[in-house]
Amino acid sequence: MQSSAQAIVSLRSLALASVAIGGASWLALAATPASAQQQLAYAGIDATGSEEVATDSGDTDDTRSSRKAARARNGGRGNQGGHSARGVGSGVRTRVQPYLELTQNLLAQLKPGNDVVTYTAIAAGVEVALDGRRTQGAVSVRYERRFSEKGRYGSGDTISGLARVKHDLVPRTLSIEAGGFAGRTRLEAGGGASLGALANSDSVSQVWSVYAGPNLSTHVGQVAVGANYGVGYTQVQSPRRQLSVPGLAATDLFNHSVSQSATVSAGVRPRVIGPVGLTASAGWAQEDITNLDQRVREYRAGLQATLPISLELALVGDLGWNEVTVSSRDALRNADGSAVIGSDGRYVTDKSKPRQLAYQTRGLTWDVGVMWRPSRRTSLSAFVGRRYDSTTYYGSFSYAPNERSNLGISVYDGISGFGSSLNNAVKQLPTDFETTRNPFSGDINGCANGSSGGGCVNGALGSLSSSVFRGRGVNATYAHRIGRMQAGIGAGYARRKFIGAAGTVLAVANGTVDENYYVSAGLSGPIDRRSSFSVGAYDSWYKNGRSTLADVNSYGVTGSYSRELAERLHGTAAVGLQGISRKATPDELVLTGLVGLHYSF
Repeated sequence: MQSSAQAIVSLRSLALASVAIGGASWLALAATPASAQQQLAYAGIDATGSEEVATDSGDTDDTRSSRKAARARNGGRGNQGGHSARGVGSGVRTRVQPYLELTQNLLAQLKPGNDVVTYTAIAAGVEVALDGRRTQGAVSVRYERRFSEKGRYGSGDTISGLARVKHDLVPRTLSIEAGGFAGRTRLEAGGGASLGALANSDSVSQVWSVYAGPNLSTHVGQVAVGANYGVGYTQVQSPRRQLSVPGLAATDLFNHSVSQSATVSAGVRPRVIGPVGLTASAGWAQEDITNLDQRVREYRAGLQATLPISLELALVGDLGWNEVTVSSRDALRNADGSAVIGSDGRYVTDKSKPRQLAYQTRGLTWDVGVMWRPSRRTSLSAFVGRRYDSTTYYGSFSYAPNERSNLGISVYDGISGFGSSLNNAVKQLPTDFETTRNPFSGDINGCANGSSGGGCVNGALGSLSSSVFRGRGVNATYAHRIGRMQAGIGAGYARRKFIGAAGTVLAVANGTVDENYYVSAGLSGPIDRRSSFSVGAYDSWYKNGRSTLADVNSYGVTGSYSRELAERLHGTAAVGLQGISRKATPDELVLTGLVGLHYSF
């Protein structure tokens, strides 16, 4: 999860940073120990044990930094088109920019054949930015309809977008948050997937994911009390065709799931009842996956202690109890014992058979770590512990030396399904994120940056397998403004160890490990008063744990140019080269180009 690099200088913010582990399990309480949730117990309390002083306006350092950085990104010129408004009494600054696009597209296949595809696309979208004392968020949504003209690229439509919004119902006490993701991924043999990479064939899946929930943080005397609840839903549509390689059974494609989590905590700051701060917490989380009725359920309770060493440094220890179970049903069987596959290409669940246990662990857990925050621009949290019957590591680092640049790194570990993993990746994006899009597919690129940090969803989208897994990995983002140009890069590694019950069709995946490596970079800015440019590149590697023949490398580079033709009307042109390298099936390489018009209301 991704924390702010410019949060209030307090131990509470440091504790929040400790749960900032991008792409972590949806099991927010269990994947990150209770010691990492002290934003609930230490709301409004710094490392010295003194109360924070609120400003008259109610603005936090995060909010003020976000506004200042936003003005800087706009070159101090304010809104560039769109509609801006401020809600009466709410302090919300809203910027809404709807737009229409009309493009003529060309896709020239260089490998393995020489097919040429042309099509016309009409798109409508909206970019929304919310920046106020009680509401922060960003929404980017786009609908595109394609009309095929030549070649085998059929007509179709898609919705892509990213959103994260947080609103304080009661300032500093009760808030509600919601977000979502929509996009197209190309599905490879073995379950590997890539976002925006050659999403122009029959092996493309539409992915949807949304989440919402309230958060409570208050005090009862000197006791800080916190609670939260979250619910999420994720769906993956079946592609028209699923690729395969010799000797490897087709992957059971994730269908949809509902995930829920709830936590509660109560604690006191250091020096209230002793030299250390103490927090007791408990939580529950569950994900129900329709594929073979898979279920992940987790309970957690613990007591954590925080010892301030100085104004900048604190030691944290946690001792708790944890129970995790993963279960599922088997597939319906034919007379010859083979599994029945439905019309959507997924296994048909045998509802008549009892649920079978795939994984269970129960017992004591512990974590120890350090939280360091020498200034509001720098924070570090690092933890090591024991859970899931093995050693676990997690933490985060954020650094924003000035308003022109920020760096964020996060390490995570947790058990989940695909749906909750994607939900959690979206939750870790900053509320003032700015998206970039592939000019040809219209999909968002995998990483987004804000004024105080960034995040990526690439790791969560690396595999569309339905199986539950233990996910470990690292994400890193860096953004830097060079004059009036903006540069950004995101990279990461994701490792999934799948869990399947013995005696079921999922047993073949049990214990296998898939890995993803990815990097995405971009540079954009003005050329003169009427024109601008944008260039981007990405590369991702997927390694299948069951067969090296399913390993895939997806890559691409794009460049675009935009020029103002009239007020609110821009002409656009773009070129790109995108490819996929495989071991068992032919490589693909496509040269792309487009010209079009973009009108902002």
